[in-house]
Amino acid sequence: MPMHADELTTLLRESFPDADITVSGADGVHMAAMVVDESFRGKNRVQQQRAVYAALKGKMDGPDGELHALALTTKAPE
Repeated sequence: MPMHADELTTLLRESFPDADITVSGADGVHMAAMVVDESFRGKNRVQQQRAVYAALKGKMDGPDGELHALALTTKAPE
């Protein structure tokens, strides 16, 4: 079952309530997300992206995951 942009935004918002979150992608399988959150300050890109993947709660796990590909941009606010 494909994941819609609003579902992805909701999942991310649970872990990053004050973040600036932008999600795009219409096919529900290949999507892009930008997450700008203060919690990323001082963390490297890998640590930031691991935090985002953890927020997805397994939705990308394995071949049967709801989300196949996510182009991800993370950063702390400027």
